[in-house]
Amino acid sequence: MKLNDVEAKMQKAIESTQRDFNTVRTGRANAALLDRVEVDYYGSPTPLKAIAGISTPEPTMILIQPYDPSGMGAIEKAISLSDIGLTPNNDGKVIRLNIPPLTKERRKELVKQVKGLAEDGKVSVRNIRRDAVDSVRKEEKNSEISEDESRDLQEQIQKLTNKYTAKVDEILAAKEKDIMTI
Repeated sequence: MKLNDVEAKMQKAIESTQRDFNTVRTGRANAALLDRVEVDYYGSPTPLKAIAGISTPEPTMILIQPYDPSGMGAIEKAISLSDIGLTPNNDGKVIRLNIPPLTKERRKELVKQVKGLAEDGKVSVRNIRRDAVDSVRKEEKNSEISEDESRDLQEQIQKLTNKYTAKVDEILAAKEKDIMTI
């Protein structure tokens, strides 16, 4: 049981949580909003960014330029069916997504959504802790390490867990502030 491995797994959990946060809409246009959108492209689900160029020419607009113009309808349909809550505007060459200002109610809904994602991140960190502690206890039971070493390792694992759950709280606070800023 190596603490470096535990810390690396916890860091990956934080990075995953951050990626999830990036897909939640704020008042500004962000291409990461479309990261979870999959298009039914020639019969197979394909990530939108694999079949189209995505840019943000203005703070309130996302521009989607399909590499293959025949996929325009499928892209529009995928965006309409996704949970991002934006209506695509197609001019024949590109698809525009206008980001309207968020209402106070919608901001509160998004904060709840982000809190749920943060809780998922904390659960991931705690699951990593549980697995690591189980591993340490198994090593102690098999007489590979002493009882004192086991206790020390479990304390260090708990300190790492506290550190990474605090990091989740930090990125949650930053995202909440971002969402609530008008």
